[in-house]
Amino acid sequence: MSSQHVGHQHNHTHGMAKQTLRLAFFLTIIILAAELIGGFVGNSLALLSDAGHVVTDIFALGLAWFATVQAERPANARKTFGYHRVGILAALVNAVTLIVIALVISWEAVQRLQHPEPVQPLVMFLAAGIGIAVNLFIGFGLQREGHSLNVRAATLHVFSDVAASVGVILAGILILLTGWTLADPLLSVGIAVLIAVGAWRIIRETTDILLEGVPRDISLSALVTDMKGIKGVKDVHDLHVWSIASGMYALSCHTLIDDLPPSGSSPILQSLTTMLDEKYHIGHTTIQFECNSHKGACCEMDGLYCRMEAVKEKCNGHQHTHEILSLSERNA
Repeated sequence: MSSQHVGHQHNHTHGMAKQTLRLAFFLTIIILAAELIGGFVGNSLALLSDAGHVVTDIFALGLAWFATVQAERPANARKTFGYHRVGILAALVNAVTLIVIALVISWEAVQRLQHPEPVQPLVMFLAAGIGIAVNLFIGFGLQREGHSLNVRAATLHVFSDVAASVGVILAGILILLTGWTLADPLLSVGIAVLIAVGAWRIIRETTDILLEGVPRDISLSALVTDMKGIKGVKDVHDLHVWSIASGMYALSCHTLIDDLPPSGSSPILQSLTTMLDEKYHIGHTTIQFECNSHKGACCEMDGLYCRMEAVKEKCNGHQHTHEILSLSERNA
């Protein structure tokens, strides 16, 4: 698949996600109104808890919508990787808010267990039914928009809200048949646990990306073996593999080859980038070729991974110190 086609597909996916998120944002406001009215009229903690969750849905969808718009902005002199990580930050914020909401729901449920209150199940059915219908429409629409972590976090918000609404209906049926009002707070606790588990997975994935961790679906040992299997590659070191955003992988490394002119090393580079793209879906690669003599002069590190620190390096007889000069120092 050509990079031009991938770029077109990526932009098309972003555009579709943006439209779906915008529609979902406004539809969720309708759900909030229905559940707030139903929760107060029916005196249902589960419904009011779900309404509180819907408030975070509106925030989450608005944030995801904003992040999708930002991701379309081109790279510039200040943001050379573009704005793709705005979506990762949005996903992290959304997941954290879900954890907070789960804790609030659990706390309120404990209070209701200690002091049970009567509820009106028929009102619960109506309000929760509206929430389920609209959220299913939104959720399945978002699911079709690819595997962006930002959209996935927003989708989790929506489907967890569906689960909460289903719980409200189940609680209402149980109360209607048995009069057991404790079903309302007990199911609220179950919904809170379900929400928290999904949110924790998003938090783990976003923190891995922000910490420049190796994507979970990539085995570095297999990747290095495949790189060394390319004709002309002798060794690989100073290797870094990370995610710029969800599903957008990058790699940089030093590769030891024979002492060749650029025309001779070009086929090796082409073979490496093709293999990394097709087998590991790494679309952004920075590979520095070295021969034995150059490696001895400029790259003193023999290990596969690099310990990054601010140190002085001696290269070809010259001392280089990595430091950031302030604007005033540059103009001095």
